[in-house]
Amino acid sequence: MVCATALVAFIISRVIVRLERKFSQTKNLWDDAFLHALRMPAVGFVWLQGVYWAANIAKRYSDAEIFKVNDTVLKIGIIWLMVWTLWRFVKQAESILASPAKMRRPMDYTTVMAVSKLARAVVVITAALVIMETLGYSISGVLAFGGIGGIAIGFAAKDLLANFFGGLMVYLDRPFKVGDWIRSPDQEIEGTVEHIGWRLTTIRTFDKRPLYVPNAVFTSISVENPSRMTNRRIYETIGIRYLDVAEISAIVHDIREMLENHEEIDSDQTLIVNFAQFNHSSLDIMVYTFTKTVEWVKYHAIKQDVLLQISEIIGSYGAEVAFPTRTLHLADPVRLDREADAKRPRDDSHDDESQERPDYREADSLSDYDEDGKADRTTYGDVDS
Repeated sequence: MVCATALVAFIISRVIVRLERKFSQTKNLWDDAFLHALRMPAVGFVWLQGVYWAANIAKRYSDAEIFKVNDTVLKIGIIWLMVWTLWRFVKQAESILASPAKMRRPMDYTTVMAVSKLARAVVVITAALVIMETLGYSISGVLAFGGIGGIAIGFAAKDLLANFFGGLMVYLDRPFKVGDWIRSPDQEIEGTVEHIGWRLTTIRTFDKRPLYVPNAVFTSISVENPSRMTNRRIYETIGIRYLDVAEISAIVHDIREMLENHEEIDSDQTLIVNFAQFNHSSLDIMVYTFTKTVEWVKYHAIKQDVLLQISEIIGSYGAEVAFPTRTLHLADPVRLDREADAKRPRDDSHDDESQERPDYREADSLSDYDEDGKADRTTYGDVDS
């Protein structure tokens, strides 16, 4: 029996392989997917049926309890093989629908992945209910118990359910998909989306660290998707010296003409080049334009070229880019030396008072003064000299 089962399984496998090769030459992709999904479960069915027949033969010669459940095992095995076939077919369909090589207009990978997960969940839940019915359990009772237990589970796992429904909203609204660069102005979330699960979304930050964000977060924050931008913006303020005010009109004209003729600047978008304001130490020119590319590296190369050409235009008029400067106005300096003080005319009204005042400028301590309060000439010499 075992040898016969192995032979039949080998034949079935070879037949399905030949059919796969034949159907691969057609334009229909779904027959290839179905045959590929069916091959392994078909071989499994042959082995399951072989074991069932062998068990029935053995049952005639033995009363072991294990042989009494042959029919139940066969039914559960067939259900499991059907689930396996559908599971494999869903995986094949997922790869077909999201493949640009197989579809003219491939579906969004995030949507395909969401539908695939939902279909597999339906298959598994349905199979579980059918198996329980096969084993003799009442499905209505199970569903009633599930309704009561679901309330308790809902309160206990509210965060888990919030993440689940948050992931469902991401799948339905599709604010981003796998491979998009996203950022949030509300939180420090920025990077490339790697995976969108039912509970967590995996984001790879620009320093190559994985960031795991619960899906419930996306229901309460704003999310930017720079991957879907149509252009990149160049917005700069160029300062010119006040000495070059006579040339500013010509400089503005040449910069605008250069941008309009630049092959990497999208002239269909807003383009502004204007003298903007009198700043503290410069005459400011606003440059506002958009590039055709959205690629990050190429954008910076274009921006560098634009800025260098602006610098050349400014230099061609003998003007210069301004830098912060200040002009300090000082009053006439005041001389504080003694000779200047001595040459000034003295006020006679204070002569008597000045003569009686001790000359403390020439003495270092009180011990150097005589009884009248005047400096001791024997110690310091002639003070008038």
